Amino acid sequence: MAKVTRDDVARLAGTSTAVVSYVINNGPRPVAPATRERVQAAIAQLGYRPDRVAQAMASRRTDLIGLIVPDARQPFFGEMAHAVEQAASDRGKMVLVGNSDYLDDREIHYLRAFLGMRVSGLILISQGPSANAAAEIEAWDARIVLLHERPEAIDEYAVVTDDIGGAQLATRHLLEHGHAYVACLGGTEKTPVLGDPVTDHVEGWRRAMRESGRSIEGRLFQAPYNRYDAYQVALGLLAGPDRPPAIFCATDDQAIGVLRAARELRIDVPGELAVAGFDDVKEAALTDPPLTTVASDREAMARAAVDLVLDDSLRVNGTRRDRLRQFPSRLVVRASCGCQ
Repeated sequence: MAKVTRDDVARLAGTSTAVVSYVINNGPRPVAPATRERVQAAIAQLGYRPDRVAQAMASRRTDLIGLIVPDARQPFFGEMAHAVEQAASDRGKMVLVGNSDYLDDREIHYLRAFLGMRVSGLILISQGPSANAAAEIEAWDARIVLLHERPEAIDEYAVVTDDIGGAQLATRHLLEHGHAYVACLGGTEKTPVLGDPVTDHVEGWRRAMRESGRSIEGRLFQAPYNRYDAYQVALGLLAGPDRPPAIFCATDDQAIGVLRAARELRIDVPGELAVAGFDDVKEAALTDPPLTTVASDREAMARAAVDLVLDDSLRVNGTRRDRLRQFPSRLVVRASCGCQ
């Protein structure tokens, strides 16, 4: 059987090969709905399959979007990657995922690899501030969007949530339960990192504590972001003589580790210890007790990031603030704070 070509589709649909290309590529020019239906019907009838390699060579772009995350094993990044994949699929694109493992060298490796493959664009959930990554991005003429985190060193379009405001909501809520104070499980950085979500979560906790007239002295504790290491930190904190009455965790994964440590030490949550997290990963609703947390609209953020990567009309010149898309956070109340 002879290979079906674009000419065959155009002939059956009664249109030009250029219009067939616009339908297949969803642009760059609009196609009337009736014409689009005829072209799609012809494609289905003939069983036409576009040669994606030839298309990529002609346009110097592929139908791929690169996505770099710190660690897809962590529930938040796994769920965010899935949301990006869904948003990209809706636009006819596929996603390549690379894990930086919080290492600068691996982030640079994936930047070079994905951009060298001529992806349509790249979405970067950065592992942290990186002058090397900023220099690498500067060297490429590429569409890059920062998601979730906005390192000060990288001046690109960014899609984030209101991390400070969300942390304030959670901390205030714990304080409204009448606790003398709320401790905070932050990240591992000793120095605040501008644009880092965990840094902003700690800042939101600070603001809520200070506005309530409470001291933060000696109430911020460093812990890795994952539940396993946070569990070890929590064991020491909760077994000590100055056990806090409530803890706000910078991530849900940390909070899950705290809940496990409390159970092991036979500390009742929320009777003896109230806990809140940040991220609203799906597992948060299934912990024992279910975790009070802060949610962001990951699906909307993913769509915004994909749209910014693909649509030139959304990319405008302006200040760093003009290139920021910030989505609101909301408090999700469950039993770990003492409400249910």
